[in-house]
Amino acid sequence: MTDLSRFPITQKWPAQHPERLQLYSLPTPNGVKVSILLEELGLPYEPHLVSFQTNDQFSPEFLSLNPNNKIPAILDPNGPGGEPLALFESGAILIYLAEKAGRFLPTDPARRYETLQWVMFQMGGVGPMFGQLGFFHKFAGKEFEDKRPRDRYVAESKRLLGVLEQRLAGRDWIMGDEYTIADIAIWPWVNTFVSFYEAGDLVGFSDFKNVQRALAAFLARDTVQRGLNSPARPVV
Repeated sequence: MTDLSRFPITQKWPAQHPERLQLYSLPTPNGVKVSILLEELGLPYEPHLVSFQTNDQFSPEFLSLNPNNKIPAILDPNGPGGEPLALFESGAILIYLAEKAGRFLPTDPARRYETLQWVMFQMGGVGPMFGQLGFFHKFAGKEFEDKRPRDRYVAESKRLLGVLEQRLAGRDWIMGDEYTIADIAIWPWVNTFVSFYEAGDLVGFSDFKNVQRALAAFLARDTVQRGLNSPARPVV
């Protein structure tokens, strides 16, 4: 049996199936990127809920795997060379898993790098901007008279949606007919932006028809729906 006991994170989240990939996460836009890809790939994995309500992300055990105290993180018992691999940062995990399974990342060098640039587009633009606007809109901005901080993120979020709208003209997915980790990186953030943060009206989301179409196709996938709810939140 695979022994993961040398990894302190398994002291807080014991592995019931140590032969499976261990996922430490929460159903947030960044977290579900990885659970969706794992569902798409059909890789056996064991999800562990990292609760922000109890500050699990700051526990010594979690920090031993990710010193940046962010979800998601993984522990793959069968990493490169057959040795366990601990990994954090959602973008890095997407690339690792896609390469490990040989799916959702083109093998042609030019198309591979083109796909990766869109993953970086999400990490450097869509995620930070949508997250900031969502925060100001839903949680912290309504009581401030000065709307310039919020409006800055409104303008940038509209611009980013415009980039996606143009990219999707005549394409089913970011890379055309091929569904890739670029889609798995981007669409959870767009979904959260309009459903959880309820910021669609702020940016005129109804005007972005191609974006709406691709988001609907993404959410229609059974694998996506399973990934959106993994790890399962506790029933309260």
